[in-house]
Amino acid sequence: MIIDLSHRIHDGLVTYPGIPAPRIGVHLSREGSREVYAPGTEFHIGTITLAANTGTYLDTPFHRYPDGPDLAGVPVDRLADLPGLVVRAQGPGREVVLDRDLDVRGRAVLVHTGWDRHFGTDAYFDGHPYLAPESAAWLAEQGAALVGIDSLNIDDTPPRGERPAHTVLLRAGIPLLEHLTNLAALPEEGFRLHATPPMIAGMGTFPVRAYAVVG
Repeated sequence: MIIDLSHRIHDGLVTYPGIPAPRIGVHLSREGSREVYAPGTEFHIGTITLAANTGTYLDTPFHRYPDGPDLAGVPVDRLADLPGLVVRAQGPGREVVLDRDLDVRGRAVLVHTGWDRHFGTDAYFDGHPYLAPESAAWLAEQGAALVGIDSLNIDDTPPRGERPAHTVLLRAGIPLLEHLTNLAALPEEGFRLHATPPMIAGMGTFPVRAYAVVG
């Protein structure tokens, strides 16, 4: 069974406050293509202008560090066919603290908060859950392969604030996935995660079609 973990990107989508929404257009319309191709043959070629941090996207170390691997530099085996682990957020607080008895080495650790229910609304932008800095440091020490969350940001987002989870995890070479969705549909274990972006040199983030293969 395949479970989609990505939000739909559409014209005008606001993923994060202050980041411009994507604009989807047409380079060659079906009507226009009739003047180029043989009778009865037509094509549509679209255009899109978007910030890299749109929808469900991947952060590579280059996003935080100028000498870190970018989208073209992260090996595909760090992003595809990874054994997965879902951690369900517990308690009423916004900070998610992980159980240190978990076996996270070499696994994609996905933090399920349920905040994705607000995606596409103003409620998504304020008071979001985030990963505790000490848990991020522990994941780096334990050698997690990838870390993701179904929230606005893996860090708390005060104005001009620090980003400790981004800092420690990307420094350790651990890619991040933000704005995941549908983690409630996943079992806690027994699935493989895939989240590969285009191989673009000189960019640190980009949308992905993240999905899990269960069983």
